[in-house]
Amino acid sequence: MRNAGAATAVALVAVTVAACGNSSSNGSGNGSSRSATTPPPAASPATPSPARSAASPTPSPTGPLSTAPRTIPSVRTHEAARGPGWKPTASGGVVIARGAAGAGLADEGKLIAQELKIPYRGTAAARAGDVELALAKGGAAESYTLTTTNGRVRIVGPDQAGVFYGTRTLKQSVRADGEMPAGVVRDKPDRPQRGLNLDMARKYYTEGWIEDRLREMADLKLNQLGLHFSDDQGFRIQSRTHPEIVSRQHLSQAQVRKILALADRLHIDVVPEIDSPGHLGAVLAAHPELQLRNANGVVTRGAINIGLPASARLIDELDREFAALFPSHYWHLGADEYQALVVSDPQASYPKLAALARQKYGSKGRVQDLATAWTNARAAVVRSVGKRPKVWNDGLFAGGVVAPAKDLQVEYWTGREAGARQPVAYLKEGRQVVNLNDEYLYYVLGQPNNFVYPTGQRIYEQWTPLVLRGTKPVSETYSKQILGGRLAVWGDFPNAQTQDEVARGIAMPLRAVAQKTWTPGKPPLSWTAFKTLGTRLGG
Repeated sequence: MRNAGAATAVALVAVTVAACGNSSSNGSGNGSSRSATTPPPAASPATPSPARSAASPTPSPTGPLSTAPRTIPSVRTHEAARGPGWKPTASGGVVIARGAAGAGLADEGKLIAQELKIPYRGTAAARAGDVELALAKGGAAESYTLTTTNGRVRIVGPDQAGVFYGTRTLKQSVRADGEMPAGVVRDKPDRPQRGLNLDMARKYYTEGWIEDRLREMADLKLNQLGLHFSDDQGFRIQSRTHPEIVSRQHLSQAQVRKILALADRLHIDVVPEIDSPGHLGAVLAAHPELQLRNANGVVTRGAINIGLPASARLIDELDREFAALFPSHYWHLGADEYQALVVSDPQASYPKLAALARQKYGSKGRVQDLATAWTNARAAVVRSVGKRPKVWNDGLFAGGVVAPAKDLQVEYWTGREAGARQPVAYLKEGRQVVNLNDEYLYYVLGQPNNFVYPTGQRIYEQWTPLVLRGTKPVSETYSKQILGGRLAVWGDFPNAQTQDEVARGIAMPLRAVAQKTWTPGKPPLSWTAFKTLGTRLGG
């Protein structure tokens, strides 16, 4: 913020589960498995071939057709069938396909077995009442097919994440209605980036609290957690290269590795952010010589002097250190709200920067060109260690001598900032955009500057990934460039809520974001029914 104040394997997954009566519903809960972004054995007959496709069940001549499982997010399609569904019994277990078809699925199998309180039997042959998981070629990333027929559940996906999400559907359906209805679920996400953004710089959150949110997110098929861990108020992760900048309350790198290991098992990508050249107050408190000062010699809060080579060296050292800690393919550079650019005349207020800009870029050079060059240079550093750079929308400027790097992925949050451009401006440039619309998706502690805690109902009924700014959607023409969205928690007034109050406050908004980023179109349930289901599924 803003001060304002996702490995493909080749095989098939099958899940076979014990028979139950006619069914129709679904549910959620906690879990653990592996990210791109988580029982005694018994003898049995031969395992079904991993290459076998999930066939539609043969309708029974009697009995009603099943209805779709009730889950959050709702499944994309459900092919109804007559006949028994499945529910966990003592005689059923979880197995994974042998060989390549089951490669890497042990975590997924063990987790769902634990959650359903049935045995995990590894690569033992599947039998009636079992849940069988496998990988299979073909299909979109994170997709899966779940078939419930003849007393079995089979979950098949092209990657581990897809299989994992199939187990979330099974888990939720059992939690909501005690069973998985007969039929075939074919499911996949509408958007590749879906999740939560957490400001842990202004407000400290414990390791356990973050792990609980990861489990909650995983059950909702959310796959990205943004961690904003450096700001004016704090630097919240241990640094080995610059221990002097770390806040008293912080997570050790060992604690972060535990969080990242859980996220990996849950197929959640944790994207780190060290915001610069603004929002660096905690870093600069230990390096006052790098603080930016205006024409009157007054320190500009949180702003680093981008005219000094030592400033770039410090931030590059931090970026390299933490890029090695976080395995994500993304790195968030921030780049927003550099205070030298929010005044009416940056050239007059910061004459030394203005002179440097003219020296570097000619008579038309401006302070914004120095800022753009700063962001481009930091992007080059993280790109060199295998990261794809992200920036906030107000960190990209138009009309300058220096143009922003073309591969910067835009996270659009606001139109409130002076000179802020409409989302279409970035889309017309061909940029990929992620939606963090502050009108709907900003949970700002203390509700400063006319922010109001978002409600799940408003997101559920009004927001879509196309609604990037305000309340109006952009043209469907740009849909493929909009990669998804995240609910964002910001700690402007960190003591306004406890971390447990934050967890309760974001529960239904997070569920609404999950629904709207996974399943396109109007949700199948009314808000009242959705809220009731969310309460039943728990977290």
